[in-house]
Amino acid sequence: MCVESDECEIEGCSSSDEVHTLSGSMSPALKSSADLHPCKPGQKFRAALLRCRSPLVAAGILSFGNVLNYMDRYTVAGVLLDIQKHFDVGDSSAGLLQTVFICSFMIAAPIFGYLGDRFNRKVILSCGIFFWSFVTLLSSFITKDYYWLLVLSRCLVGIGESSYSSISPTIIGDLFTNNKRTVMLSVFYLAIPLGSGLGYILGSIAKDAGGDWFWALRVSPMLGLIAGTLVLIFVTEPKRGSADHIAGRMQTRTSWLCDMKALAKNRSYVFSSLASAAVSFATGAFGIWIPQYLVRAQVVQKTAVSCTNQPCSSKDSLIFGAITCVTGLLGVVIGAVTTRLCRQKTERADPLVCAVSMLGSAIFICLIFVVAKKSIVGAYICIFIGETLLFLNWAITADILMYVVIPTRRATAVAFQGFTSHLLGDAGSPYLIGLISDSLQQSYATSALWQFLSLGYALMLCPFVIVLGGMFFLATALFFLDDRDKAENQVNQLSRSPSTVKVTK
Repeated sequence: MCVESDECEIEGCSSSDEVHTLSGSMSPALKSSADLHPCKPGQKFRAALLRCRSPLVAAGILSFGNVLNYMDRYTVAGVLLDIQKHFDVGDSSAGLLQTVFICSFMIAAPIFGYLGDRFNRKVILSCGIFFWSFVTLLSSFITKDYYWLLVLSRCLVGIGESSYSSISPTIIGDLFTNNKRTVMLSVFYLAIPLGSGLGYILGSIAKDAGGDWFWALRVSPMLGLIAGTLVLIFVTEPKRGSADHIAGRMQTRTSWLCDMKALAKNRSYVFSSLASAAVSFATGAFGIWIPQYLVRAQVVQKTAVSCTNQPCSSKDSLIFGAITCVTGLLGVVIGAVTTRLCRQKTERADPLVCAVSMLGSAIFICLIFVVAKKSIVGAYICIFIGETLLFLNWAITADILMYVVIPTRRATAVAFQGFTSHLLGDAGSPYLIGLISDSLQQSYATSALWQFLSLGYALMLCPFVIVLGGMFFLATALFFLDDRDKAENQVNQLSRSPSTVKVTK
């Protein structure tokens, strides 16, 4: 392969080679002619740089950016106890940090989905990364009298991270197809548990190294600046639908209103979005409160004492972060392999694998609250198995969307699926769990045992929501094949000339 750059001749090119232009688009191969001249050193560097703009490199960079997104999101959770002590706030106020983050995230998602279907996606991605990195860094300097400023900063960070989560999966969807797309999306969505786990680990290590919790908010911004720069330089902007070999034939673009009507009538999309909301509800609540719950369990068992002075112990955040990283890796890999094998038996494999994993996860998550009072090791084992089963469906859910939604409205679909899952899921679950816990503590005499039990009773809501999510995935399986065929037929319609297209609404 050679690169076209300022009409200079590049060594090693032949007339049969593919050529990438500086914009990332394909052009006919270069042929030697008198108009070509040897490349200057700077031009050779640019040509070598462009050779790195492969789909695999782009997918790797996008996955790295997604790791940072979730790492930054859960860094706060890793030092939540220190934040509570520093600002002197209760469980409900602490849960508000995650709630305002998710609320701003979900409100901004449809806007970025609309922009992502119509404008340059990698520019939007990089600007979003730079924005949240800058805000996170500034939030580390907030003093103890201005807790509302920390809450506001998390709100702004949610807007920045929303741009990335809404758009980046659609770029991968346009770079790969079929089983390769499933693998790449699996790697991309591995970033959710991996980044979340690293957030706990990073927050704990940075706090211990710096001697105070605010150092945890000064590491991810530096990595974010690197990720934003890599996106700008190495990630190409593929044509929408290029992986499906329809990019050059998509002559008709549907309106935003038409897109929304079509998505609302897409039963597989609706039910899988509701199932995603159930997953988000559980993961949002667990990510904030499980480390706290385990600390309180050890206080009840008299193997630890309550934290009264900062910095508080980071052991449980570190262990939970490590478990989340490992279970995320196992869950995504097992999910991808299982789905690929099950597709040989049934075409409804994707939603069925998600449903079974959700229902199995609910059983082990219930057991956490049964064994935690007596055995922390037993609780960690239940967390390990429950999280592994829960994380099975992240990449599969995204693949379901790619099958049942046409390429030109995928960014909108991803954005509104994110909006729905956050609105009904983790936008309210951390605050709701904290509110229930505080209410129970106020209703009875406060003690270490009751603080532990009240939080456990509040968290018991999560397994029931997970079972509901499993039911939604079973409903998705009923309509999956019909909606997939409809999407394929509509793609064929949109590939014709505008005068012959009849768009399904």
